[in-house]
Amino acid sequence: MAGNLEIILEDQKISSSKWFRELRNQIVGSIEKIDNSVFKEKQWDRDGGGGGLMSILKGNIFEKVGVNISTVHGKFSNEFRKNIPGTEKDPSFWASGISVVAHMKNPKIAAAHFNTRYIVTSSKSWFGGGCDLTPAIPEKEETENFHSGLKRTLDQHDQEYYSQFKKECDEYFYLKHREEPRGIGGIFFDYLNSNNFEKDLNFIKDVGQYFSNFISSNTNRKKDLDYDINDLKKLSHKRSRYVEFNLLHDRGTLFGLKTGGNIEAILMSMPPEAKWE
Repeated sequence: MAGNLEIILEDQKISSSKWFRELRNQIVGSIEKIDNSVFKEKQWDRDGGGGGLMSILKGNIFEKVGVNISTVHGKFSNEFRKNIPGTEKDPSFWASGISVVAHMKNPKIAAAHFNTRYIVTSSKSWFGGGCDLTPAIPEKEETENFHSGLKRTLDQHDQEYYSQFKKECDEYFYLKHREEPRGIGGIFFDYLNSNNFEKDLNFIKDVGQYFSNFISSNTNRKKDLDYDINDLKKLSHKRSRYVEFNLLHDRGTLFGLKTGGNIEAILMSMPPEAKWE
């Protein structure tokens, strides 16, 4: 019985990490087509086990966009394992995922963030992730398009997902020290395990596909909009809030730092420039 469970778990690891790579290739290809630029890629290895591929583009439309995938394994530190389910008796873990952050040159196009991951510990396994937008100059059409598309996508899997995961996103991406949200929200979820791996993976795939399609359509719709110096000031100011959240609250940043991840890849989410005034 234990042997069969191990085989099933290995198949799930392969399926999830394969999808993250497929989605990475799709997103990289679509962004390169829109921007007429090429990503710079860098492979990295983790001392404790595993590694990843970091891809960064500094282009004509996308001022800075990072698309990272990684698959790592090892053991959590005694301090960090207290926060991770399934590590009470054994600190071993395996994790694979994709992370995308896009900062745009045009202040009228919202910065976009997306990540999904699959984590396995000695007695637990789950998916986590989400996506959200951080506009410097909010636009009603952009906000409505993003949220209505998310709801349609999630409703195909569970009628409760959108309201539940939107609420979690609103609570998570909130800067308590500023008493303000980071952006216009999206969805956020963690510890997703319905005891049906294929069902959960299909959900993860649809969320990733939706994000990829939205980034392409939204950027193409807005990339030629005019902007001025005041719009750029708003962009720099909003980016400062983005930096504050990622350094103070972001779970992915903490997870990467606590598990010996690649510092360059972990901090790729930072905007190219931000100002505090």
